[in-house]
Amino acid sequence: MSATPEPPDWIVEQPGLTAFALLSSLLALLVLLPYLQFVLFGVVLAYILLPVQRRLERYVRPTFAAIAVVIATLLVVLLPLVYVLGIAVEQSIELVDAIRRGGFDVTTIEATIESLGYAVDLGELYESNQGRIASALRQVTMGALGLVGSLPGLFIGLTVTLFVLFALLRDGEGLVAWVQWVLPIDDEILDELRAGLDQLMWASVVGNVAVAAIQAVMLGVGLAIAGVPAVVFLTVATFVLTLLPLVGAFGVWIPAAAYLVAIGQTTGGALLAIYGLVVSLSDSYLRPALIGRTSAFNSASVVVGIFGGLVVFGAVGLFIGPVVLGGAKLALDCFARGHTGHAPPDVDGERSNAGAIAERGDADGVPGRSDADAQSADTGGETETVGEDETPPEDETATEPDDETAEDAANGERRGDDRSS
Repeated sequence: MSATPEPPDWIVEQPGLTAFALLSSLLALLVLLPYLQFVLFGVVLAYILLPVQRRLERYVRPTFAAIAVVIATLLVVLLPLVYVLGIAVEQSIELVDAIRRGGFDVTTIEATIESLGYAVDLGELYESNQGRIASALRQVTMGALGLVGSLPGLFIGLTVTLFVLFALLRDGEGLVAWVQWVLPIDDEILDELRAGLDQLMWASVVGNVAVAAIQAVMLGVGLAIAGVPAVVFLTVATFVLTLLPLVGAFGVWIPAAAYLVAIGQTTGGALLAIYGLVVSLSDSYLRPALIGRTSAFNSASVVVGIFGGLVVFGAVGLFIGPVVLGGAKLALDCFARGHTGHAPPDVDGERSNAGAIAERGDADGVPGRSDADAQSADTGGETETVGEDETPPEDETATEPDDETAEDAANGERRGDDRSS
């Protein structure tokens, strides 16, 4: 068993400097925590916009290129995003008020449902579940009002995001080189971690977010044409639900189509259902077209990463949560490989190989025989067969009596000559 590795000499010889470095790092983390989600949002934007920065640096200085990219991001991305979210919040409040006031034509909805062969009393259902509905609506309203009330903090956070974006665009490579220099990790492992995190970020931002945005816009256009109310709110909801595996746009267009059918627009509901199905199925074509077929994430890590990321990091957790889980697995793989000396096992491959070995061993009457033993036995059998088929070499011992006979005959002749003389 290997001994426990000793800490580097400079840590032991300079404990004061080590303690000061740890304390200052902890204080820096405490400073970042209040605006951590906005800092991470700036990191995500910098990762997306870095190719644009590199193109502009061919013509202007890095500082001017970074300023241009930040201004374009503010005008094209952040301000429209805030505007759309504001409309979505307003429409959600209006929708809640309409449901609370009974703004829907309940009689028409009941008549449409009865024409399909079902009898339902929506008024009675509402009265029996009035407490639950009121509680749910109250939570939605409080969440929307809380978002509106946090606008000053949101403005400060977006300012932090813009400055982080500018710093990473201009000095990002230097920062990455500094981190690699500071971390006590081998360069080979750091390069592997950097490549793995790059793949995770690309799969999360492009594979999940871009596909969700495209599908949300596509379905939003269909909802607007069909005349469904609160289109912006439903489009934002589609974007969020599309990030979740097995849910996707189904969670929006199915209720919307049912609503159109319930108010008597059967044709519009049917067409919306067909169009929504096309939008949902487009995921199978958009994702491979944008990022190819990758196994960077599985369904469990995506779901847990999104919900856990929302709780820990806020809205930016939609992008960062799965990356954090994937990065943790990548780091643990590198740590285990450095500790054990070999790559992580392929569970499926080991199971299939074990099953094949067991079946081959039982068939030969030797339970649990390994592939090496089986190959050795097969090779031995083939050698014996080849040995039997080959022409045996001439036996040297068979020629020895012939030589002795010739020698005896010569000696006999000499003895006969001696006698005659």
